[in-house]
Amino acid sequence: MSLIVQKFGGTSVGDAGKIKNVARRVVDTKQAGRQVIVVLSAMGKETDRLQALADEIDPAPSERELDMLLSTGEQVSISLLAMAIHALGHEAKSFTGYQVRIVTDSSFTKARIVRVDADRIQRELDQDRIVIVAGFQGMDENLEITTLGRGGSDTTAIALAATMKAEVCEIYTDVDGVYTTDPGVVPEARKINCISYDEMLELASLGAKVLQIRSVEFAKKYGVPIHVRSSFNDQEGTWVRKEDSSMEEVIVRGVAYNKDEAKLTIKQVPDRPGLAANIFSTVAAANIVVDMIIQNVGEDGLADITFTVPQSDSQQAMDILDKLAQEQDMGEVKCDTKIAKLSVVGVGMRSHSGVAAKMFQSLADEGINIMMISTSEIAVSCVIASKYTELGVRTLHTAFGLAEAGS
Repeated sequence: MSLIVQKFGGTSVGDAGKIKNVARRVVDTKQAGRQVIVVLSAMGKETDRLQALADEIDPAPSERELDMLLSTGEQVSISLLAMAIHALGHEAKSFTGYQVRIVTDSSFTKARIVRVDADRIQRELDQDRIVIVAGFQGMDENLEITTLGRGGSDTTAIALAATMKAEVCEIYTDVDGVYTTDPGVVPEARKINCISYDEMLELASLGAKVLQIRSVEFAKKYGVPIHVRSSFNDQEGTWVRKEDSSMEEVIVRGVAYNKDEAKLTIKQVPDRPGLAANIFSTVAAANIVVDMIIQNVGEDGLADITFTVPQSDSQQAMDILDKLAQEQDMGEVKCDTKIAKLSVVGVGMRSHSGVAAKMFQSLADEGINIMMISTSEIAVSCVIASKYTELGVRTLHTAFGLAEAGS
């Protein structure tokens, strides 16, 4: 009997009626002759509500206690789904990440999965039960509850699919697939039928919010096919899978944007060996991810270093850099949060030239100035002022013909 993992996001389980709808869909899958593992997010905006409560108590709460609080949201949704499935006459059991032993490292609020103990899940499947697992959470080696960061339920689902050797991991959401860009910005955006792991990794890392990047990393590493689809209809969604030759025919697959970054600049950095390494190793020690980096060597052996970090980490990064600047005789540190990153992605870039030139010229024609540029084998990104984000996205979507069938 084949096994399928189904993950439902918060909008899919936002109220009792939606939970009952999920229960019917899960039962239909079971009756079709498959074993089923279901992974759920918290209901609707429950995680946001819990975060707001924490902020009222303490604007900078203990991350351990924050994980204790935020992990309760999924416990509500999984137990309600189990009840809804029982009401339909089928056996189901709900489990927290702690109960099924999803073991993570000890990085509270952004933990990484180390391993999954499959024994308890397998015993329940052998008893012909539907297994329901709380997404977004696990435990470390000290039995502390941890959470996996925003979108972490995707990672839970794909980690379980990899561990249990599932046929497919279905990611159910409020949209019916992955689009060439955000349809809220470009109404002409088109659903992509099939996309490679590498393209999805780039889109996820560059701002597309359909899948968490770590979930795609898991899927690529273990060869888990992902089917992103709507929980409100039965239409085919988008398949994320191993790259094939046909995918290279499309030069640009999609346009992504991210407004949640900040640009930090350290002025007058002494141009001596090891100082840049010291700066970035200190930032990394605080678990702050650095994205784009530019260093400009000026006069008198002094340089300016500019880089981007998640906006949520910008204040912590500023505090670190201010201290370093004093210790290492560097200049002032500046922070700009009014930026956005625009990116075009496609495996076809490997065999086609001129993508960057076309991107930059299209933005220039609209009077949009580029502050920073970075490239990879299948992506080109640039930083612009955030007020031009929507215009930039529309411009690039049109320039690369992404609304056209077959693009």
